[in-house]
Formats: sequence, C-alpha cells, structure tokens
Amino acid sequence: MEFSANDRALTAREFLALAARVWPGDYDPVRTEAALARTQNITARDGGALVGCLRILTDGCFFGTIPEILVLPEYRRQGVGSRLLALARASTPTLLYFGAQPEACAFYEKNGCARSLPAYELPPCR
Repeated sequence: MEFSANDRALTAREFLALAARVWPGDYDPVRTEAALARTQNITARDGGALVGCLRILTDGCFFGTIPEILVLPEYRRQGVGSRLLALARASTPTLLYFGAQPEACAFYEKNGCARSLPAYELPPCR
C-alpha cells in the first residue's frame, strides 16, 4: 500500500470512480477537477489503483475542513482510513473540522478525533 500526503497526480476520473463506489452521486468531472486543484489530496493506492482518499480544504492558518474521506469497502478495517487521518493531522497546521455519518463516529473517536460543534448546512442559492 502506498500513501501520498499530497497527490498531485490524482485525476477527477479516478477520484469519481472511487466516489461512485463509496458515495454514489451525479458529479461533474470538470467541477471535480477544479475542486481537486484547490484541495490537498491525501491518497492510498494499492498497485497504483486508488483505494482511499481524504481531501483537506484549508486557509493554512485558521481553518481547515475535511470534505470527505473515502475508502473502498473491501479496504475498510485494514488501517487505510486511520493512515489517511494520521497523514491529514501531520500535514496541516490548523484544526480540521468535518461532519461524520453516525455509523462512523466510533472510527473517528478511535483515531483521536473529538466531538466538536454541531454541524449546519447552508444550501446554495439556485
């Protein structure tokens, strides 16, 4: 397993293939490419194939957030997500805030994450 703390080779195509297996949705490849260019992309690869990804969006000083952490189902419970979180912690100077699905809370707490502020969402104007 190979991990990268800032994978500049990550393409929208491979990221979306991973996302489709973990969090299916209708994602725009052009907008995804632009989003990947604005985030730090921490990846896990097995034989070159993307099996996990954690993205960090940060101002580098005051605030950081993890938009998502994705690990293929067949690679879960093998330490991939824990390693991605450890690389995230080591590679940013800010606190990292993120939301979590209720079923993932034990995983995050096991990895040293503390419950924080309640989360809210503000939908975009359409």
